[in-house]
Order: sequence, then structure tokens, then C-alpha cells
Amino acid sequence: MRTADLSHRKDTRFDVAPLPETIEALIRDLDLSALRKMRLSGAVEPVGARNFRLRARLGATVVQPCVVTLAPVTTRIEADVERMYVDGLEAPEGDEVEMPEDESLEPLGPEIDLLAILAEALALNLPAYPRAEGVEAGEMVFAEPGVAPMRDADVKPFAALKALRDKLGDGES
Repeated sequence: MRTADLSHRKDTRFDVAPLPETIEALIRDLDLSALRKMRLSGAVEPVGARNFRLRARLGATVVQPCVVTLAPVTTRIEADVERMYVDGLEAPEGDEVEMPEDESLEPLGPEIDLLAILAEALALNLPAYPRAEGVEAGEMVFAEPGVAPMRDADVKPFAALKALRDKLGDGES
């Protein structure tokens, strides 16, 4: 959307569904197995004399491999997306920048890239560790030969106290 074409009196509505080549690029870039029913719908509304607010709803169905079994896991994503485009806001520069309190602020440029917003919102809302139905992560145990391996239960706050209590209990019998 060209910002010069946006109305300063009324909302500009949009409904974006990416083309197949864009979907293929997202599948590749986000390590997905499949991506379907993807859409970004909403409006860009004027705020004051020169700023704009984008409010939209992302809908997508993604298929990712299970982190335990690699079986396909299908997830429906429905997420609200909001950006505030501010005229004159400087884009941060440098290797390290401090995040602003309002992370929805964006500098107002010559255009608003709806496909970039769609891709970012999808990436932020993907399940980080998708699991197939009924699958537990399990416990992996490693140790050098001859050394007792450390288990998850061993690092819990009261595991040492329980072991001491059990040891003292055994000595009193």
C-alpha cells in the first residue's frame, strides 16, 4: 500500500492472500511442511494529521514436524496484528539497539508492505516446539562411562533434601 494513496479521513480496508510462490518461500524460510488458508484482513486508519494505525487479523493453517517424532502437526493460527506508523520516527541503527516500550511503532515510509507484515506475524505466532497429540518430550540422559547420569529430578530444588531424608530414614531402621 502506498502511503500517499491512503485517506486521512477514513479507513482503508484490505484483504491479502499470498500467491503460491510467496507461500512456497514462507514454507522454505520458516521450515514448515505446509501452509494453507493464509490471509491477512484489516484496515489502515488515519491517526492525527500524518500517522496511520494498521489493525488486522492473521489466519493461517500450518503444518510443522513434531519436535519428538517428526510426525506432521497441524496448527490453526488466528492472531491480531497491530502497527502504528509514525511520520518522522527514526529507524534504529547499529548492531545493538534498545527496544522501545511500544514495539508496534514503525517509521512511516513511502509504502506499507502487507506481505512483510503477514510473514512477520506468522513467524512470531508459530508454535516453537510443536508436538503430535499425546507425545511427551521424554528425558535424555547422558554421562561418561562409570559416572551416574544426572536426571531432571536431580536438579529440582528439593531433590537433595529428599535424598538426605531418605538416607537418614534408611539409617534409623
